[in-house]
Amino acid sequence: MVDITTFSADASRSAPKGLRLALYEPDIPQNAGTLMRLCACLGVRMDLIEPAGFDASDRNLKRAGLDYLHALTLERHLSFRHFEEWRRARGHRLVLATTKGAVAHHYFAYQPGDIILLGRESAGVPDAVHEAADARVAIPLRPGLRSLNVAIAGGILVAEALRQLDLLPPIATS
Repeated sequence: MVDITTFSADASRSAPKGLRLALYEPDIPQNAGTLMRLCACLGVRMDLIEPAGFDASDRNLKRAGLDYLHALTLERHLSFRHFEEWRRARGHRLVLATTKGAVAHHYFAYQPGDIILLGRESAGVPDAVHEAADARVAIPLRPGLRSLNVAIAGGILVAEALRQLDLLPPIATS
């Protein structure tokens, strides 16, 4: 059974040591589902910052995540303000993925407890979210090309952070 919890600022204050992936008001349920599966498979906790651009009911999230949600810890936040209060109370560092990033994702030094934040597929994140971020990273692209699909970008960033932190799960040997 998936652990789907909606948080407000007064929720539990314990900070996990692993990596987290946050989706800021996602637009496309298929991308959210792909990222849920990624997090489930790699043992990364996910934060969903609402409102989403689709019906984010538990039933629809379960459909988007297919049969992997039993392995996912998903925490829903009512707004970016609630997420920020929750994050700051726990001391998590916010790492924003953005085409305006100050450093390439593979040169950035990830830390345990970091939250990688992905913006909306249609609009990224507003200036206030950029300003709230502790760091801004970008995936280097060839000149003239502007961005990757958000689910692919999330996979690249999560894999690099887990590699640096030596948190990738072992390969199963049947």
